[in-house]
Amino acid sequence: MITPFRADGGLDLDGAQRLAVHLVGEGCDGLVLSGTTGESPTTTDAEKEALIRAVVAAVGDRARITAGVSTSDTRHSVELARTAERAGAHGLLVAAPAYSCPGQEAVAHHLRTVADATALPVMLYDIPGRTGTGTALTADTLRRLAEHPRVQGVKDCAYDLMKTATVLATTGLAYYAGCDEQTLPLRAMGAVGCVSTVANTAPREVRAVLDAYDAGDPAGATRRYLRLVPLIEAMMGTGHPGTVTAKALLNALGLPAGPVRAPLLAAGPEITSELATALKAAQQ
Repeated sequence: MITPFRADGGLDLDGAQRLAVHLVGEGCDGLVLSGTTGESPTTTDAEKEALIRAVVAAVGDRARITAGVSTSDTRHSVELARTAERAGAHGLLVAAPAYSCPGQEAVAHHLRTVADATALPVMLYDIPGRTGTGTALTADTLRRLAEHPRVQGVKDCAYDLMKTATVLATTGLAYYAGCDEQTLPLRAMGAVGCVSTVANTAPREVRAVLDAYDAGDPAGATRRYLRLVPLIEAMMGTGHPGTVTAKALLNALGLPAGPVRAPLLAAGPEITSELATALKAAQQ
């Protein structure tokens, strides 16, 4: 979920609650807060806590609320995890540390330490594109982390189907497609769902792909998936981050979003018009 801001750039908690209610009402059975799409690099710890409390109060009885706690500082991630637990989050999303490029044993230690910090289930975030190839979680590291009782899932943005298949075949980890173009392919491999940026703007359409597949209609799922591809490309393949395109569309739809925070820049009217056209086509 994006993090709504007011026109002055402050956190819009009322907007966050209204957006959460809308997304859950449109088919999202879980919301991830303070991921990269939620602009976590530019929100404070206090804002992250307030966001969790507001969204849990709005929809926590109807949807699972997962809090992103990824930082490059193990101590800071532990603090965020404990705060998220106190604020009412139902689970944690945590990636390998970025920039410092620790080795596999150090990465595993970081992730285990965060998992040890609370009683909440943990979804590992496997995203080499943001953490660096030297910090990419290997299949062996994922298998070892799967032995931890609270490490229960993976948000998969690794673009490594062999690694995904290997871990699926040898662990009980619940996999979620973290890249919208892979939602159906990974579901066919055994993933249980997706953590979707596009679902900020087309929640029913994203949900319908998975529902059709789960109902035993792979051909129908494929048709729905292919109908979504132009919107996925428009939102994720334009050179603008998904946060920017999602907020542009939500603002155009009259839903809570507001501005992005620097260093991000808002999408211009031409991009917004192209996004709106792609969304309309996806909804037909």
